[in-house]
Amino acid sequence: MAQLEDAVGLLARLVAFDTTSRNSNLDLIHFVRAELEAHGIPCQVRPDESGRKANLHAVVGPAVAGGIALSGHVDCVPVEGQDWLADPFTLRRAAGRLTARGACDMKGFVACMLVAAGAAARRELARPLHLLITFDEETTFAGARQMAASMPTDAPLPAMCVVGEPTSMAPVIAHKGYASWDARVTGLSGHSSRQDSTANALHAAAEAVAWIAARARAFASTGRRDPGFTPPHTTVHAGTFQAGTVLNIVPDLATFTFEVRSVPGDDPLAVLAALRDHLETTVMPPLRAVHPACVATFTERAFAPALALAEDHALTLLTQRITGRNSAGRVSYGTEAGFYQGIGIPTIVCGPGDIAQAHQPEEWLPEADLATCLHYLGRLTETLAA
Repeated sequence: MAQLEDAVGLLARLVAFDTTSRNSNLDLIHFVRAELEAHGIPCQVRPDESGRKANLHAVVGPAVAGGIALSGHVDCVPVEGQDWLADPFTLRRAAGRLTARGACDMKGFVACMLVAAGAAARRELARPLHLLITFDEETTFAGARQMAASMPTDAPLPAMCVVGEPTSMAPVIAHKGYASWDARVTGLSGHSSRQDSTANALHAAAEAVAWIAARARAFASTGRRDPGFTPPHTTVHAGTFQAGTVLNIVPDLATFTFEVRSVPGDDPLAVLAALRDHLETTVMPPLRAVHPACVATFTERAFAPALALAEDHALTLLTQRITGRNSAGRVSYGTEAGFYQGIGIPTIVCGPGDIAQAHQPEEWLPEADLATCLHYLGRLTETLAA
């Protein structure tokens, strides 16, 4: 009960920081560092290139290989346009619910991480407990990418990792990868009666989008299948398209955005490479015959690798045993877990709250899930002391 009250108190402090992804997270990071250092836990804070945001990596226990990492992001989605009944950044506790922006996704887990770290600091650990706190999971995944790159030099790597995205404390062992890009095609403008001396960027971009639609159909009909996902195959989707001003002017610029949500084993970068090849070999040469400066470029918006952990992996079985769940779920949304798996750390997703509450007005977290999460992390810490 005391740990639950501590976690609720910490959650109230954490949600009070407006860490919407467009904002700096430094005030929250400094608060977390002060909390950990008060327990004698050393922290490394690594800013991003802008200096407005930072990751935090703390290690409880001996600086040796092995142990367990707990990972959580502290950015959240905006509240504008949502119907909140009270201040979204003030925690409300009523009828077993903890309501605030970020309470479910995913500052509730971060509060539990801090409580678990304080308890671990009072024990003699044979293996370390790592805390990984990141930025920009809701937008670009830049924080996790930076964390995964810095971990091998910060300390010996942990043997396993838990990412505490909201799963109602059910083990999730796999999720799709996610990648998205901004595409830009340039041509040469002029009167629409002179198509012999113009290069239509809209036509070229539309051919690219048609290729994306065809690739989506191919994945749906003959692509790799994993029945644990809905849908059970990789998906490709173009979401926005802008070009042109008036009908009788050939557009010299067209832009669109597209995404790939890939099942484990499919590579979203291979989709991008194939699209580039199609444009370079088929679509762009006629434009360049008129105007050699015509180009098609792509700028990454976000990237997160897929996750796949074996159903019989020790981390899967340990999480099932502690949580009392026999499931080993798969989800179609992305998390930071694939970055840690990518540097050789087996990773599972398991955290308090229901994903259906994430990003919603009146976002809330069940107190019961918070208590279950504290029990889970306490049992994990016991394995580090063994």
